[in-house]
Amino acid sequence: MSASNSASKTGQDSTGLLGLREMSEALEAWQARPDLHSHTQLDAAFAQVIASSGLGGGHLHIDAAPLTELELRSGSLREPATETAEIRTYYLHFGDRVLATLRLDAPPAAVFSVDECARGLEIVIGSAWSRARAGQATDELAAMDTATRGIAGVLDLDRVLQLITDRVRELAHAQYAALGIVDQDFGFERFITSGVSRAERERIGPPPRGHGLLGVIAREGRPIRVHDIEADPRRYGFPANHPSMHSLLGVPIGAKGRSIGRLYLTNKLPFGDFTEDDERLVEMFALHAGIAIENARLHEQVQRLAIVEERERIGRDLHDGIIQSIYAVGLSLEDVPDLMEDERDEAKARVERAIDSLDQSIRDIRNFIFGLRPELLEQAGLVGGLAALADEFRVNSMVDVELETSDATDSDLPADLVGQLLSIAREALSNIARHSKATQGSIHVEVFEGAVKLIISDNGVGFDPAAPRGAGHQGLVNMTARASSVGAKLQVQSDSGFGTRIIVEVPRREATSGVADKGDQ
Repeated sequence: MSASNSASKTGQDSTGLLGLREMSEALEAWQARPDLHSHTQLDAAFAQVIASSGLGGGHLHIDAAPLTELELRSGSLREPATETAEIRTYYLHFGDRVLATLRLDAPPAAVFSVDECARGLEIVIGSAWSRARAGQATDELAAMDTATRGIAGVLDLDRVLQLITDRVRELAHAQYAALGIVDQDFGFERFITSGVSRAERERIGPPPRGHGLLGVIAREGRPIRVHDIEADPRRYGFPANHPSMHSLLGVPIGAKGRSIGRLYLTNKLPFGDFTEDDERLVEMFALHAGIAIENARLHEQVQRLAIVEERERIGRDLHDGIIQSIYAVGLSLEDVPDLMEDERDEAKARVERAIDSLDQSIRDIRNFIFGLRPELLEQAGLVGGLAALADEFRVNSMVDVELETSDATDSDLPADLVGQLLSIAREALSNIARHSKATQGSIHVEVFEGAVKLIISDNGVGFDPAAPRGAGHQGLVNMTARASSVGAKLQVQSDSGFGTRIIVEVPRREATSGVADKGDQ
């Protein structure tokens, strides 16, 4: 019967009745440190409650995590085999949850205090369980916070998968953990483990294919708890050299309404089965894990796209400029062997022009490689990158270029914007060196509240921006595309004989740490 339903109502303070206050204190001490000393005190307190109630004996079995499992016997029920007709059985509850089983030896003389004793013990145990559960919830929240912080913001997919597997093993107090990324046939694209050393993995052999219980969990897409893998009829069996595994908790990982993987935990520590609380906690963590995996995948896709775009740009830049220049040098030298006999001066002039052209191509290649260096983004943002470009340009050209920054503050500009502005400046400087015949140039940058403005100018021969451009003159096309990619407006001001001004203006936006920042593309 239920102690809650059968207890008599005397109006007394139950926690002070029949030594129950001492029982409560002893139970709290046992929960804090379950050792021989605290168990002896608790056993004595329970015996006092039974004796004070005038009962012949009592047997209490508490089995309600997070309380430590406990069995107490007193009086006539100290021996397990003792049975009498007066024994009553109670199930002690907290709400709908059964916390303990209580058996009392109630002789007729004590019939009026039996239910009161059971009710008092139910209050004591319920209060202890409630306190333990509150403490456990606090610890779980702290552990969950630590675990989710550990995977948040990690954008390398392999690393985030391993971190998730390590963190969930700690969170659920499991000896082993694994994360399986499931393919469309419910096999495993990837299978990451925690708690198993590299040497042990090598001895086990290939990762599982999704047979047995692993496959069941993969297909069903719902949490599963198993008492003993070895005894479950759905098991497939372990390969040789596989560590012994018994209790199992499997939880799906989802993201954006679809299933992407499974978490597997085995061998609850220090012993026993995984509980409903473990299942709930791992399910909560799996939600964060799904987001982290999707973020890492998105970042990986962005990085691949950036590499493809950069390769295309590099190929276009090389083909339109440097390769065309070298090809032209080769054509100019084809007739030199014939000219050596009849027109030696012309042959000599062509060779000299070819050497000059090749020297220019070498400078262009050096400038091009310099433009790919990540230090430009790392030195001091936009201003530091422009200073480095100006220094390199002075070394490799005959043009004196000045940098005017107007005390610009650019530390909070996003990396993709800085990268594109530096690439535009590099392209403009390259055009000055190759086409302008200038003796002076300038780079002017302003960073103010509403916008960023970049001006690259020279005193060269100028050109007609509206005139068609042939092969080897795709610099303006490249600069326009780069400006457009960051929402910038690019203007070209030039007239024959009056030099050129490239003006780039872009609305200012703050730096972010999102996965969409792609840097220089």
